[in-house]
Amino acid sequence: MNMNLLLLCLNALLFCCCSSSRTNFVLLFADDLGFGDLGCYGHPSSVTPNLDRLAAGGLRFTDFYCTSPVCSPSRASLLTGRYQTRSGIYPGVLYPSSIGGLPLNETTIAEVLKPLGYATAAIGKWHLGVGADGEFLPTRQGFDQYLGIPYSHDMGPCWNLTCFPPDVKCVGLCDIGTVTVPLMHNEIIKQQPVNFLDLERAYRDFATDFISTSAKKKQPFFLYYPSHHTHYPQYAGPGAAGRTSRGKFGDALLEFDNTIGNILTTLEKMGVLNNTLIFFTSDNGPELMRMSRGGNAGLLKCGKGTTYEGGMREPAIAFWPGTIRPGVTHEIASTLDILPTIASLAGACLPQVVLDGVDMTEMLVHQGKSKRGTMMFYPTDPSEKYGMFALRLGKYKAHFYTRGATHSGTTPDQDCPVFALLKAHDPPLVFDLEADPSENYPLSPEERPDLQALLERIKKVKEQFEAFMVFGESQISKGEDPNLEPCCNPQCSPRPSCCRC
Repeated sequence: MNMNLLLLCLNALLFCCCSSSRTNFVLLFADDLGFGDLGCYGHPSSVTPNLDRLAAGGLRFTDFYCTSPVCSPSRASLLTGRYQTRSGIYPGVLYPSSIGGLPLNETTIAEVLKPLGYATAAIGKWHLGVGADGEFLPTRQGFDQYLGIPYSHDMGPCWNLTCFPPDVKCVGLCDIGTVTVPLMHNEIIKQQPVNFLDLERAYRDFATDFISTSAKKKQPFFLYYPSHHTHYPQYAGPGAAGRTSRGKFGDALLEFDNTIGNILTTLEKMGVLNNTLIFFTSDNGPELMRMSRGGNAGLLKCGKGTTYEGGMREPAIAFWPGTIRPGVTHEIASTLDILPTIASLAGACLPQVVLDGVDMTEMLVHQGKSKRGTMMFYPTDPSEKYGMFALRLGKYKAHFYTRGATHSGTTPDQDCPVFALLKAHDPPLVFDLEADPSENYPLSPEERPDLQALLERIKKVKEQFEAFMVFGESQISKGEDPNLEPCCNPQCSPRPSCCRC
């Protein structure tokens, strides 16, 4: 660390210690939630009163993006402010037996805040690796506490588990031959298999205790809640099951919303709501292959697994009473921007690495312009050979490659399913996302005489960005070891069926 950076960090630490009004942060991250799944984004039958409250009293984004159309890489970018290509969380996602995980030399939001005395906690779906002896768990990545399932809740046999009361079994077979899904507290397995009907209550109680304890100690805090909702198979306990007209998906979404409501109530009760930035978004688009149980992308094209808008444009809301004025922004923003924004608001030092995120403070607090003019779209299996699949520049989006995905099957659009094979476009397909957010009508030279000049600008931006993109070692390509699957009785036999507690 150079002397100037050291002085900046010391000044930030002094500010934090002396400030009587340190900002708290609550980061809410939905799972497989589409752009059209919330009532405040146009869905007619979703029941989400608490998310609607955040949208009505906060800043709602119309052009907010994740960085990958699947789970693990999207989460890596959210927590590090860097494209997943840099951290090596590709191709695809991590599994219970994965050898790799989010590298420990990557700096998370929690690690940015820890030097300033923040209490940090994570609840829910981690999905950035477990590894040998828990080396990649949240407690090794800057979080003081963790309660949750360390990967996706469908990554274990689920046919004999109850998803809805009184005894409605989970739909689907999930991953046969793996250990049952564990609930972990810090680095210890608390329950295996997890009780889905009681899971959200456990999360609510944990969040309430964390916020209350931090507020009583007058300690600033960062709560990260990456929910399992609304990933398939959906589940919901007694407080939400059967309470909506949208079926199982709607019930799962309501249960997530109920937890958000509990967090809001706790913040109000402890007198810290007006000093807390709450940010909500989702990891990727809806899993359309599940049909009505998979979510909805609204007017956007395709969904999970694709680099079309439906796969990577997400609902997003920033809520901070008294600081963020209610409204809607059409500025481009991304999950990449959350780390630099939190660092700026907390007075923290940024990691001394290449960051792809920008500070959103001016946009959030003063309704200013976004510092982000571009967004890069990488597929689930990025490579240096192909580079980015698409690029957004201002209101224009250029597709250099298009491809469907298994996750986006069953839709009438033939561009979405896995049968839509990889196709290169030279010149790229260009869409005006303001006039055509559904990406139905590529611009043509006949209609747009300025198209060639636009293509030259896009080409230049692409070349400049890719010249400085250094791909990190693929963590997922390190392979798998069945002995790494979390088991509460590791010496038992026969595995995996004996892993129960």
